[in-house]
Amino acid sequence: MTPQQRLEIEEKVIAMLRTVYDPEIPVDIYSLGLIYKIDVTDKGDLNLDMTLTAPNCPAADFIVEDTRIKLESIDGIESVTINIVFEPEWTQDMMSEEAKLELGFL
Repeated sequence: MTPQQRLEIEEKVIAMLRTVYDPEIPVDIYSLGLIYKIDVTDKGDLNLDMTLTAPNCPAADFIVEDTRIKLESIDGIESVTINIVFEPEWTQDMMSEEAKLELGFL
């Protein structure tokens, strides 16, 4: 995979992550700052580190499965591994300006 192909896939990954929502929050998981790492290997394997707004998030299973299904649909992605991490701990400061505005934090 060329660097240009990897970049194009990473852009598709980000676009797809912007379609995944926590059912309790009207902002996508990328804008919420829940995505910590996107790594695409030369073979097309995607490794994603993400967190949740709270360790005991009741929608965790739904969010992870929705994320996995959508990412697996991207051309060029052979497999998806999603790692749920809690370091660093998520805070509202990790949200995009757009997300803060949408949620009334600005």
